[in-house]
Amino acid sequence: MKILSVILWTPVLGALLTACVPAQRPRTVRAIALCAATVTLMLAFSLPFSFDTASSELQFFERRTWNPAMGSFYALGVDGFSLPMVLLSSLLSLVAMVASATIRRNVKGYYIWLLALEFGMLGVFMAQDWALFYVFWEMTLIPLFFLIDLWGGPYRHKASLNFVLYTMGGSVFMLLALLAVYKASPENSTAMDSMIGAARGLPPGAQLMIFLGLLLGFGVKMPIFPIHGWLPLAHVEAPSPVSILLSGALLKMGAYGLIRSCEMLPGAALELQPWLLGIALISVVYGGLIAWRQTDLKAMIAYSSISHMGLVLFGIASLNTTGLLGATLQMSAHGLVGGALFLLVGLLYERTHTREVGDYSSLIKVTPRFAALTTLTLLAAIGLPGSLSFVAELHALIGGIQRFGWWTLLLSIGIIVSATYAFRTIGKLFTGPVRPAMATVQDLRPVELLVAGALVGGILGFGVAPGMPLELVTASVARLSAIF
Repeated sequence: MKILSVILWTPVLGALLTACVPAQRPRTVRAIALCAATVTLMLAFSLPFSFDTASSELQFFERRTWNPAMGSFYALGVDGFSLPMVLLSSLLSLVAMVASATIRRNVKGYYIWLLALEFGMLGVFMAQDWALFYVFWEMTLIPLFFLIDLWGGPYRHKASLNFVLYTMGGSVFMLLALLAVYKASPENSTAMDSMIGAARGLPPGAQLMIFLGLLLGFGVKMPIFPIHGWLPLAHVEAPSPVSILLSGALLKMGAYGLIRSCEMLPGAALELQPWLLGIALISVVYGGLIAWRQTDLKAMIAYSSISHMGLVLFGIASLNTTGLLGATLQMSAHGLVGGALFLLVGLLYERTHTREVGDYSSLIKVTPRFAALTTLTLLAAIGLPGSLSFVAELHALIGGIQRFGWWTLLLSIGIIVSATYAFRTIGKLFTGPVRPAMATVQDLRPVELLVAGALVGGILGFGVAPGMPLELVTASVARLSAIF
């Protein structure tokens, strides 16, 4: 078994071992799940050491016949687009499990579903066959539904149902689009390389319709305006550890799928470029404005995610090297920032049982470690110089100016709005007199400080020295941008 298969199936092995443990032994269940996630992370983080950054080709590739009648394969591989997402998914899965220490009800089922979710996410980013990709894509739906529906907040049933309906609705369009390409494939194969050739040989009108179907399917998961309705409620009602994965990794599945769609249908992507630009700008400004009006911390982070993913779409829409570099870097940056914010807000909620920003005041005096990490993360979210978000935004802006000219200035509105809600939140949380109800809030414990510090350290470390993330993605980005 090759390395990608070992990484992919380790969470499944962990879930099977967890299922064998009696439910009355939650500590053992948690230990097994943490071990599985840790091993997965260690194996994933070994990949960059043998990854050839000068090559744009698939690496660690493996392929076995899966369904001969359909021409589908169990094909795994990573390139500069997918490897960072594999690293991010494995990291945030472990962070989510560490943050799940407060789960007390049906602990066994909870960790099994978390491991199943990690399996699905890794599969999406590793799959090199569209049929396999679609199976993994749909596979993430099931554990997320149960994690929200069984362990979520008061409106968890509505949130989980909304999530399922939106995602399945988008998946129908994606499936129809993929079937249309498969039908046109002379090789009758769902392998990604085969379907790229088939898709590019279709008439322009057919390519356009197929791309629109894929855009709907992937746009729901990103999400982009106006098909984002499931996200705020899902974030607010989901347990905070699940929100870490939802914001940090699952939204990136949509952006990753859209990048693969542009590679498969470059003509349609160019035709729809002005529309992609418009949707991106609206998403950036709309998400920031709605986040500004939120008083619930999780709702604020949820709407800010729409704005940040709008920036990813903006970079993709540029279809040039610099803009695509910005998009791929922003995917990683937002994964770390969103994961850190939901982790910190979840830890604060465990202590105070409120997420209303107006209920807090001068926490910097009571919880200085929490205040420092939260302030750094919020500043990174708006592109603090020295953070990975700044590097990503700078590349996206330069790429946008190269492609769209002065239209890119509209993006500055969203950046200004983002700065406004970030500074407002910092002021509400950490300044003013200490409220009596907040005077005894406990600061971050050593393990919590280590986990949150690792995420914030990654945001700042890769911002100061962005060489490694840039090296990972540059060759693949150059290959894609050369098509246009």
